[in-house]
Amino acid sequence: MADFPILTWMLVLPLGGALLILGIPRDRVGLIRWTALAASVGVLGLALGLLAGFNSAQPGPQFVQRWVWAPSIGAAYAVGVDGISLWLVLLTALIFPLALAASWPIEERVKEYMALMLLLETGVLGVFTALDLLLFYIFWEFTLVPMTLLIGIWGGPRRVYAAVKFFLYTMAGSVFMLVAIIALWLLARPLTGTGTFDPLWMAAHLSPLLSPEVQRWLFIAFGLAFAIKVPMWPFHSWLPDAHVEASTAGSVILAALLLKMGAYGFLRFNFSLFPTAARDLALPIAALAVVAILYGAMASYAQDDFKRLVAFSSVSHMGFVMLGLSALNPLGIQAALLQMVNHGLSTGGLFLLVGMLYERTHTRDFRELGGLWKALPLYGGILIVVGLSSMGLPGLNGFVGEFLILLGAFGSAAFGPAARGLTAVAAFGVVLAAIYILTMLMRVLHGPLPERWRGLPDLNGRELAIMAPLFILILFIGLYPSPFFTAMEASVQQGVAALAQAAWAAR
Repeated sequence: MADFPILTWMLVLPLGGALLILGIPRDRVGLIRWTALAASVGVLGLALGLLAGFNSAQPGPQFVQRWVWAPSIGAAYAVGVDGISLWLVLLTALIFPLALAASWPIEERVKEYMALMLLLETGVLGVFTALDLLLFYIFWEFTLVPMTLLIGIWGGPRRVYAAVKFFLYTMAGSVFMLVAIIALWLLARPLTGTGTFDPLWMAAHLSPLLSPEVQRWLFIAFGLAFAIKVPMWPFHSWLPDAHVEASTAGSVILAALLLKMGAYGFLRFNFSLFPTAARDLALPIAALAVVAILYGAMASYAQDDFKRLVAFSSVSHMGFVMLGLSALNPLGIQAALLQMVNHGLSTGGLFLLVGMLYERTHTRDFRELGGLWKALPLYGGILIVVGLSSMGLPGLNGFVGEFLILLGAFGSAAFGPAARGLTAVAAFGVVLAAIYILTMLMRVLHGPLPERWRGLPDLNGRELAIMAPLFILILFIGLYPSPFFTAMEASVQQGVAALAQAAWAAR
């Protein structure tokens, strides 16, 4: 396994599947769909092999492949995974086959749709595996194009507006990141002769030489790109429009994976490359995260559109993730990483369920729904479990992540005297989540069943197969999260120790 280029194959397989689909006649819709699904399932198989061969005791990158393709500037194709990226790679490999299976109702331009989905999978996997800053940026920007097209072509009535807004917001942040990457390369060039884009080398040799002021400006430049993608408040306004107008699969990918790219970027680059700035700015980031927790929850409660409620809930849940990351301690960071996975499962599952309901009723308006548990008992049961997991009910996956995030924030030295107050306010977000989730369940499932919804078909075999893996993982993580923490512990401990050492040396 150590000599097999498994990560390269994971990147190439969906790309090859997309190219293969382009050669299939347009009228062979069934073949196109199954080809896309087979390519994505193949990636999942490789990802499971990656998990089987992963050494939890090794903190550094594993399964590394490196090829210097531009020696004159030090640019390389370098990929690998560690405990920080492992579960995000596994989440990506799981979500894409489910999203493709949920795309069976797509009937227009199926060929282009499936090809773009596979290209997007390559881009997302590249973001989570890149060990070179330039390569990371290429994959980061690469994901923007297929996602924009998926929203703009297969979305709802305001799809073009939502796609353009998504593109402009993300591109605006990416410009600042590109400037920061170039600045780091210029700062590294006198030390290497040719320059380098290797973040591991930069963290060890360049970052200690940067003044606190330089670190702060570079942190902000990277952080703008990542904050928009998370999205942190007040950079969130693109998210509800993109979610509501995107197709079901587009919303699932956006919530389960693309938002995680921003949080991952903070942890992978901002905190390791600019440790002094990370310590200085931890409290402001945490404050914005708490605002997002409360704002997202209250905005969710105010919605009459099922999909828009789930979209705003992502703002609140990702606020918890950023609170855990900014705690800068092992407990908070590990809990935040687990909560990224939890959010991908729970919110991804909710978007799938919203789409399945819309295919039957052609409405997402709570005022037109109600009493559906009588007509759709299977759907209702699964919606309750997934909804309660999003709410953070003990015994389900969401509780583990949010509870440990609050513990990490409560004991965070980075927050100073404000730690307890921030944690107490953030904890109120759990109460608000219970209010909007339980209200949602009541408005969809309870009350009198409108006459026009009588006789609606319950979930079919394809839909049950889509929801089954999410349902199982929601229960498994809620009851036994230990394997997830074990795999990430060594990498997180190493990163926190390096951050603390660098911040202490700068005093």
